[in-house]
Amino acid sequence: MGFPVNVPSQSPTKPLNFLIYGKTGWIGGLLGKLCQSQSIPFAYGSGRLEDRRSLEADLAACDPSHVINAAGVTGRPNVDWCESHKVETIRANVVGTLTLADVCRERGLILINYATGCIFEYDAEHPLGSGVGFKEEDTPNFIGSFYSKTKAMVEDLLRNYENVCTLRVRMPISSDLSNPRNFITKISRYEKVVNIPNSMTILDELLPISIEMAKRNLTGIWNFTNPGVVSHNEILEMYREYIDPNFTWKNFTLVEQAQVIVAPRSNNELDATKLSQEFPELLSIKESLIKYVFKPNQKTSVA
Repeated sequence: MGFPVNVPSQSPTKPLNFLIYGKTGWIGGLLGKLCQSQSIPFAYGSGRLEDRRSLEADLAACDPSHVINAAGVTGRPNVDWCESHKVETIRANVVGTLTLADVCRERGLILINYATGCIFEYDAEHPLGSGVGFKEEDTPNFIGSFYSKTKAMVEDLLRNYENVCTLRVRMPISSDLSNPRNFITKISRYEKVVNIPNSMTILDELLPISIEMAKRNLTGIWNFTNPGVVSHNEILEMYREYIDPNFTWKNFTLVEQAQVIVAPRSNNELDATKLSQEFPELLSIKESLIKYVFKPNQKTSVA
């Protein structure tokens, strides 16, 4: 999908220059490093997303070719935080994102928006283990957490903004196993984990693809995950094979998990056909895990 004709398009000769929001966040920081490695000029926005005038000042100062939003509230240490900070969550995830999209539209700029795929859960039409994933046009069916509820709400509203490219990220993973935001790092430190197949996003592979999506002026909603699913146990088995042969873990059920968390968690498979058709080189989730995460971190000897 190219840039829509009813929105002012970028000049084909205008050089790339990204304005990125989310400087202190995990994905925002990685995007800056990617831009540096590709010699793409960029600046981090200093305005608060819910403050329209500060966003307009950022755009005026930077004169970007594209705007990238990796800001927002996910909660610390996890999404349970959002259950007791609802106004703050709305301000960042709904008001802020919509304000940024609106300001960008006024200037004819594409907004690459890192969103979430944690707005679906397995159901009768998409049963666990069936290989039938949710598509981009499907209506979110998971509102178990306030975080997911706000994300589903803003995604639906952003469908009306033809200048926005919404990337549904899920359970993001990177080769940096020291990062506490890394899904592998999280579950390797849990006392117990559930064992459910899920779609996931390998950032080492997919963040460069998102830069290419900006270059191609792609818009609309995209399931931003590697094809296929992988379970918690499968990931931890890889962790034991490649990283720590002495690693052990315990499982518990969703019912048992519910006793130690505030809000339910989303489990689903997203259909990555659309992304794979645009980027045929995209690896499956298990292939990407091995290539980008486990082999680079593989321990050659054990003390």
